[in-house]
Formats: sequence, structure tokens, C-alpha cells
Amino acid sequence: MTTLTILVTGGSSASGIAAARALGAAGHRVFTVGSEEIRIKAAAGEAGNGVTPLVCDLADYGSVRDLAADLHSRGVEGVDGVIHLVGGWRGAKGIVDQSDEDWDSLERGALTTLRNVSRVFYNQLEASPHGRLAMVSSTTASAPTAAAASYAAAKAAAEAWTLAVADGFRRDQSGNPNSQDATPAQHSAAVIFVVKALVDPAMRRAHPERRFPGYTDVEELAAAAVGLFDEPAATLNGQRIVLAK
Repeated sequence: MTTLTILVTGGSSASGIAAARALGAAGHRVFTVGSEEIRIKAAAGEAGNGVTPLVCDLADYGSVRDLAADLHSRGVEGVDGVIHLVGGWRGAKGIVDQSDEDWDSLERGALTTLRNVSRVFYNQLEASPHGRLAMVSSTTASAPTAAAASYAAAKAAAEAWTLAVADGFRRDQSGNPNSQDATPAQHSAAVIFVVKALVDPAMRRAHPERRFPGYTDVEELAAAAVGLFDEPAATLNGQRIVLAK
């Protein structure tokens, strides 16, 4: 097994904790990133497996560049994977009451953080023999409703950006022959995980009467993240992987 260096962004969330735990258990070196020091340290402790917490405002490009410099100072020559789990939900009644405040928050969380992280770490992911970028989108992006207009638009934009990263990997790596078998050496991939919504143990405990139909458990998402590094990049790159029930 190859030990990879993987960055889990949005690491303070239930999905971030689950992903960091699963990746660490698989033997990888995991750094989990959050915007609040107390929360991300607690989340890393909960994930266990030697997960290292880091603090960064991912919506600020300069801060993400500082994050990359921090990793380098810790002896990280290159990141092999980024599991991007930053997001958030805001809805309204319809089109007219979609507020600027909600849009700014959703655009910042869903798109700006992804743009910053992918731009800063793109070259490292492209250079890695196992480079992977994954983000989580929603079924709403391809079937938007009036009430979720801002949320759906932000997720759709994030999907488009991820597919553009996938095209970058494809263009950078296509036609580069593998010295051993002369086949195209596609080795990096950008993918989209699609869910209706996520559910975690705390949500189930808080609402024992609910069945959460169609929801994806954070542990299933975590397992899918681990599995990315076992699948061929050429098969994965640019795929929308539906985890919704």
C-alpha cells in the first residue's frame, strides 16, 4: 500500500471527521483543515489515526497559499489528494426572496473555497501519481427548485469548476506515454460526489423519529473518498459519482 498525503477541507464537519478517520485508517497521512482552531483540533482528535489539524480561511486565496507553505515547512513535498467538504445550506420560499446575503455565503462556501484550493494545489495534484480532487455536490444542482435557487446555482458552478479541473488533468496528461506499456498515463482525476443530503449519527440521535429517506450517511461518503485512490484515474476523471439513495 502506498501512503499518500491527503488534505480534507471542511474538516470540522461530521463528513470531514468521517473522511479523515477513514483515510487515516487506510494508512494515509491526513491533514484536516478548518477555519476555527478549537473546532478543527477537536475534530482531528475525534478522527484519530494521527490526523493533523490545520487552520485556514479557505475563502481567502492568500491564506490558502500560506497553508501550502505551512505544509511544505512540515516536510510535505506534495499533496496527493484533496477531499473538499466545505459547503452549507441556505434556502428561501422562492425566487424573489433569494437574498444577497445568502448568495454571498453560498458562493463563498461552495465555489470560492474550491477555486482557491484547486488553484493552489493543482500542480501538486497533477504531478502526483495518485492525484485526486473530490467535491460534494447536490442532486439539486441538476434539478433546481425555486426555493433552492441560490444553493443550486452555487453547487452547479462548483461542479463546472471541478469538471474544468478534470479537463486540465486530461489535457496535461493525455498523450504522455507510460514508459513501460506505452499507454496514456492519466494519473490524476477530479470527481464530483452527488448526494441529496448527508446524515450523521448526531442527526439520527437528535431525530430518532426520522428515517432520512434518500440521505447519504457520512460514513458512506468517507468510504467513497478512500475508494478513489484504488480506481484508475482515467475511469474516474470528470465523473459525477451519485451516492444519493
